[in-house]
Amino acid sequence: MKLKHLLPFAIMAILAACSKDDNPNEPTVNEDPSTFAEIGTLDIGEAGAAEISAYDPTTKRLFVVNNGGVNKIDVIDLSDPGNMKVIHSIPTNSGAVNSVSVYEGKLAAAIEAVDKQQPGRVTVYNTNSYAEIKTIATGALPDMVTFSPDGKYILTANEGEPNADYTNDPVGSVSVISVSDNYSVVNIDFSSFASQQTALQQKGLRVFGPNASFAQDMEPEYIAVSPDSKTAWVTLQENNAIAKIDLTTKTATNIFPLGFKDYNQDADAIDPSDKDNAIAFGKWPVKGIYMPDAIAVLQTDGGIPYLFTANEGDVREYTAFAEAKRVKSLTLDATAFPNAADLQNDAKLGRLNVTTTLGDVNGDGIYESLYSFGARSFSVWNGTSGALVYDSKNELETKVNAAGYYDDNRSDDKGVEPEGITLGKVGNRNIAFVGMERVDAVAVYDVTKPEAPSFLQLLKSGDAPEGVLFVSAANSPTGKSLLIVSSEDDGVLKVYSPKTL
Repeated sequence: MKLKHLLPFAIMAILAACSKDDNPNEPTVNEDPSTFAEIGTLDIGEAGAAEISAYDPTTKRLFVVNNGGVNKIDVIDLSDPGNMKVIHSIPTNSGAVNSVSVYEGKLAAAIEAVDKQQPGRVTVYNTNSYAEIKTIATGALPDMVTFSPDGKYILTANEGEPNADYTNDPVGSVSVISVSDNYSVVNIDFSSFASQQTALQQKGLRVFGPNASFAQDMEPEYIAVSPDSKTAWVTLQENNAIAKIDLTTKTATNIFPLGFKDYNQDADAIDPSDKDNAIAFGKWPVKGIYMPDAIAVLQTDGGIPYLFTANEGDVREYTAFAEAKRVKSLTLDATAFPNAADLQNDAKLGRLNVTTTLGDVNGDGIYESLYSFGARSFSVWNGTSGALVYDSKNELETKVNAAGYYDDNRSDDKGVEPEGITLGKVGNRNIAFVGMERVDAVAVYDVTKPEAPSFLQLLKSGDAPEGVLFVSAANSPTGKSLLIVSSEDDGVLKVYSPKTL
């Protein structure tokens, strides 16, 4: 781009838009976000490999979690995405690595303890030399790590899962690590909301672990940070909520319960059976529990932070406590379900997995309502109020089915199971990429109007896409936007790029 040919005010606008990592020789890139196509693939191992990846634009290296055998982080040369190769591996020693994030030459890795109920750690490495810079203790089971946009903080979502017999249930927390303050750490939990438990549960918060305190029951899963690095939002997946954290004061300020989705509406229709010999979406008297995994934030010019969530769903399944049962094994209230015997047929609702922790209002073992796991969708929420702005209804499933990718074997569980979501600017459009674990595909949406996303295309991925990573054209080794999808069940990485106009 030759800036001397632009008007002064245009020069200022362009410079203001450039990030710290932008290439000063950045070309003009006018890309079509509906034309992403695969340009490279790499198989790095078996199940457990290629779960999450992070890209360093300075070294043009991709850092990929690999727990397929020896726990490690594989380093991949991404200078030519069509010819990727592993050039190094960083051993993480004891404990599986769950997540990685990069900022200006630093790689942060979230590593769980061998005993997952014990404190985990973040280890920071130099992306050029791979040397360890610092190791910091976190809460139990750090499941996701991210740098704040300004690089001042490293944050981890510490899930704090219980042991199998539910005798040791660590407090769920978020670790906020101050990079410039010698990596000092503050662990934030949610005990201050215990007095609000009843009111929050009435709005859809789930608190149900055996003998667990409020703070123990909260299980942080994923984090998004505002562009100004002052606010973080954290999904509490099993609890069906999003927590808001003030990074200036390092305190949790809100918990937003997400409520439930009504599958008895035409636009929300689902196929609840894997034994009906058909893929048939219909209305059913069942609620969906949003229970999001990944979260991303889009800040608009109007100042509203829009939170995008992939509503995967999750189930607590332990030796001492398992919440899921199939509808056919429950006793249904005759008034609420006058046709219960018919509904409980395997070809109808009988096979659907639902929670036993909701729906039995008076605790008599008879269910007046049914709640299934996840929402088979992605949603947009107001990050200030927690209000639902948009839900994709059943569009992910109908689009996947039309493409021939739908897996009917998952109909009785969580359907397409949206798990990962990321946002990126392609050309002049804001784009969302939604990874769906059970159909091995990524949906691409134009979210320039976050209250009205528009479907663009489906991309076939490896088996069980977990990580969806966007690399802007400015930071890309090719000078074009890249989408990098890492799949945990086959260890395959795929790279996609759009056409230019």
